[in-house]
Formats: sequence, structure tokens, C-alpha cells
Amino acid sequence: MSRLLAVATALPGPPRDQHAISEIVAPIVTGDDERAGRLLRRLHANSGVRTRHLALAPDAYAGIRDFGHANDLYLAVGTDLAERAVRDALDRAGVDPAEVDFLLFTSVTGIGAPSVDASLVGRLGMRGDVKRLPSFGLGCSGGAAGLARVHDYLAGHPHDTALVVCLELCSLTLQHDDADAAALVASGLFGDGAAAAVLVGDRHPAAAAAAGPRVVATRSRLYPGTQDDLGWRVRASGFRIVLSAGLPDVVHAQIADDVEGLLSAHDLKPGDVTRWVVHAGGPRILDAVQDALALPPDALDASRASLAAVGNLSSASVLDVLDRTLRGGPPGDSPGVLLAFGPGVSLEMLLLQWSPTKG
Repeated sequence: MSRLLAVATALPGPPRDQHAISEIVAPIVTGDDERAGRLLRRLHANSGVRTRHLALAPDAYAGIRDFGHANDLYLAVGTDLAERAVRDALDRAGVDPAEVDFLLFTSVTGIGAPSVDASLVGRLGMRGDVKRLPSFGLGCSGGAAGLARVHDYLAGHPHDTALVVCLELCSLTLQHDDADAAALVASGLFGDGAAAAVLVGDRHPAAAAAAGPRVVATRSRLYPGTQDDLGWRVRASGFRIVLSAGLPDVVHAQIADDVEGLLSAHDLKPGDVTRWVVHAGGPRILDAVQDALALPPDALDASRASLAAVGNLSSASVLDVLDRTLRGGPPGDSPGVLLAFGPGVSLEMLLLQWSPTKG
């Protein structure tokens, strides 16, 4: 098993009101199409998002016209933001950067070679022999998949310390004059942010005293025939969103069997779970999860609070929800489930276990 020591989220700039963002985005996305502009504003208002954080000053987005420009901004702004998230997480965990043995970095809103994690090594003072694994393409499931793959690594290296880093600057994928329904929805749903989590193997000295949960098990699922429901189409102008209106139906139809399968392998049922850490994919996704699993009304409160405050942070979203969950205090000796959906359509699941409260 592995043990979570700490998690932290870093957000760029001040929180910006959703209505104000709508007024900035509408002319960029819909141009002179007044009907599309009205639809955009309505979709934004119904997104479950109250505020979001933007990588750039609002007036800067109109000048971004090509992928190269957007990606240069992603690397410049994003590396600083990822550094903030990592420093905060390491400070909370009481871990020196030189103690990190394995670093997994995931993102789906920009690319780099060397990747952002390579820059973090020197900035933070990590060892030159730290093992790195940059990942692109997991989308919103990246944070959960990152935790799962780090858990796999720590199973074979139980004395080691590992770091998961998620970076998403979704606003830099905004497409000019794209009034497609999916683009209108996405322009009101996604926010910018980075998150980091520190984990150790079960033979690490810090594992026994940590208040964070243990990762007990993980599972991954890829649903055939859903490639066109979620993802990117890469164009000269950058990443163009693929987001099917039928995605919540896919979630609703599939999730119960998969979650129940994860739990039943450990003699558990959904009713035994006290903490649900679900990436804030949007109100319809959260409703689909809640209904399919017959969860209590407050089960996804942390996810809905994250969505309202920062929007869907893609891969970083589930770590932000986990951070909010941990701030609620340890729930005693009880299981939790962490899950996120990504392109494919894919599902990443982790079974967590909190230890009895000490003292």
C-alpha cells in the first residue's frame, strides 16, 4: 500500500466572477453571432461555477491566435504555478525536495520537451537521479491515474517518496470564433490551476504516523466506442474540445458496476463509503454519479464546492476535491473512493482507507 502525506492546490490570479468571464469570453468565442452569445451566457450561468481563476489578465486572451503562442504561455505561466503547488504540498508533508524519489507529471492543456517536471527538478532542488514520468492525454482522469500509478510504483519501492503534479491552464485552449455547442459549454466550465500530492510507501518512516488515507487498491476502465465523447481535436489554432452531450449517460450507465466491483473485492458496498472524492466534471456528471450509486444528498458536497469555486480543473480537479475533503478532518476508521473520468472514455478509481483517529 501507499500513504498520502499531503495535497495542495495552486491557483493563478484572483478569483473572477463567472458572469464577468462570460462577458470576456463571449466576443472571442462567438464573434458577432448574438444568438450564440446568448446561448453561451445561459450555459455559463447553468454550469455550477460561480468563480474561476485565469492564467492571464482577461484582456490578454483576444490576442492569442495560434497554438505556439498559447503553448509558450502555458510553459511560462504553468511552470511557476506547478512550482507553487509542489512547494506547498512538500511543506505540508514535511518533506524536503531532495527526498523525492519519483515524480509523475500530468497535463492535457500544453506540451513541452523537456517537460515541465524537468524544470521543476532544478527549481525545487530535487536530486538529479529522481525518476520522472511525464504524461499527456489522460485529461480529467490524470490526477486519479497519477495517484494510481504512483501507488503501483510505491508497491515495488515501499521505502520511497513520490510526488504527483497536475498542471492545467484550460483558458489557453480557448478557440476564437468556435460557436460549437461543446466549445460554448467548455468555455464556461473549465478553470486554471495546478495541484500536487505527496505519497510514501508503506515502509517509509512517515507512513505510520500520517493522518492521510492509505491507498488500498486501484482500478482502470476504458469504455469501448466512446472515443468521440470526450477529448481534443488538435488544430493549428490549438486544442479544440470534444465533449458529447451524451457523456453523463455513459457515466450513469457504467459507473455503478465498476465502483461496486472495486468495493466488493474488499467486502465493501457503496453504503460503507464515508468519503466520495469525485472530480468536478460538471453538474450533470456529478448528478449522474450520485444517482447511479444512490449516494446521500451531501456525498458530493466537496466536489460541488470545488466546481463552484474554481471550475473543472481537469486533471488537477480531483486533487482539489481531495484537498477540500482532507480539510474536513479525518473521518475515523472508514473507506473512501476517489474517481475521475477522462478521454477514452476512461475511468480511474482508487479505494482509500482512513486509519482510526489517534488521541
